[in-house]
Amino acid sequence: MSDNARRVISVIVINEASVLSRITDLFSGRGYNITSLTVAPIPESRYSRLTIVTAGSVRVIEQITKQLHKLIPVLKVYEHCDLVEKEMALVKFPITENLSDISTLCGAYNGKIVDVSESVIIVMVADEPKRVDNFLSVVKKFHPKEIVRSGAVALER
Repeated sequence: MSDNARRVISVIVINEASVLSRITDLFSGRGYNITSLTVAPIPESRYSRLTIVTAGSVRVIEQITKQLHKLIPVLKVYEHCDLVEKEMALVKFPITENLSDISTLCGAYNGKIVDVSESVIIVMVADEPKRVDNFLSVVKKFHPKEIVRSGAVALER
């Protein structure tokens, strides 16, 4: 891995007020950038999972994980090595664009049309982050009006 490689870190925390703020403060206070941050409660528990995408050397990531472990509401921190990672994007197109072409393109990226109104088409794709990048690059020719992208979610194999 290169010295400043992309890293995915999962953090299991007690689901309580100010936990997210304390974690993001840890990153910003040390000058580390968060590329993507996704947070959701773990079903049927009092915990939440944060999936953090950042970049850094092995040493920097070790520092981050050590600092995360010191925070009281943090139960578990691990950097993913062998993982399944997905990301979602919603894209809004003018209704004047070719519905069939957009639908076919979405199908190639694990996506589909999720809404059609009198003025817009909204599609959703969910795939690996690099494939979502590719999809967003390819759909530029259909003149998207708006793009919303989630953060990454990941699970260790």
